[in-house]
Amino acid sequence: MTNIGSTDLDVFPLNLGGNVFGWTADQANSEAVLDAYTESGGNFIDTADVYSQWAPGHVGGESETVIGKWMAARGNRDRLVIATKVGAMEGFTGLSAVNVERAAEQSLKRLGTDHIDLYYAHRDDTSVPLEETLAAFDSLVRKGKVRYLGASNLSAERLAESLAVSDREGLARYVALQPNYSLVARAEYEPEYAELVAREGLAVLPYWSLASGFLTGKYRDGATVDSARAGRASRHLDDRGRRVLAALDAVAAAHSVPVAAVALAWLAAQPGVVAPIASARTVEQLADLLPMATLELGEDELAALTAASG
Repeated sequence: MTNIGSTDLDVFPLNLGGNVFGWTADQANSEAVLDAYTESGGNFIDTADVYSQWAPGHVGGESETVIGKWMAARGNRDRLVIATKVGAMEGFTGLSAVNVERAAEQSLKRLGTDHIDLYYAHRDDTSVPLEETLAAFDSLVRKGKVRYLGASNLSAERLAESLAVSDREGLARYVALQPNYSLVARAEYEPEYAELVAREGLAVLPYWSLASGFLTGKYRDGATVDSARAGRASRHLDDRGRRVLAALDAVAAAHSVPVAAVALAWLAAQPGVVAPIASARTVEQLADLLPMATLELGEDELAALTAASG
């Protein structure tokens, strides 16, 4: 377990992604994954109000609803750290004060809880003054409906400005950043965010940690994968992607662990990264991820993976 920045949120090294719950994993399969995750010591679940509004016939909130029903059935809410997001769901788009408050109430209702442990601004909203957005988040914290705040998909400039506004106005500040960061997605995060994150003491909780499944090792030349994310994942199968897979294969063989666990362990070893986010729609997929929690890579292995992904 490790803390999210300077908060008292003590979390498992694998942040379980909830984007598949209620989408490619139905209630029963979702609960099986959630049960297996918590039985392995996991306690940190990431979701968003917009999950899975993109699916035909879905309205959004499906993932939160699945998680809420599971928590109610297991009676385990107090043992979990629940993160969700606001700003991207149709009907609750943007970060106005009114929308932040309305969306939070709906998320709380779907999750069946009286508080959200980590509440993210899902994407930026430049039409609303930062002071308004941050005051709305601060109000939720003061009311006890939200414990801590996070930012996702904010530019480094806007993130720095947001932190400055919070400090100047005495408002609750973002404690975490959720960026797109992985072995095959380093070009944006490392030069633009890494220094800011270190300076401000933010926890980093990367999404697409497995590059939509590419870093599980399933996507190789000649392979066909039945997945809703296959198109996005296969885009990484270029010369660099092949180098990364070869390096992952070597390290995975040395430790007798799945390729996915090595990719997550590399990410977890990067400065500021607390718990990479990865999802699983089956217990079998989850089993490939869990070894990352105890996997310690040597400096030479980390260096080889970093070089292959450069």
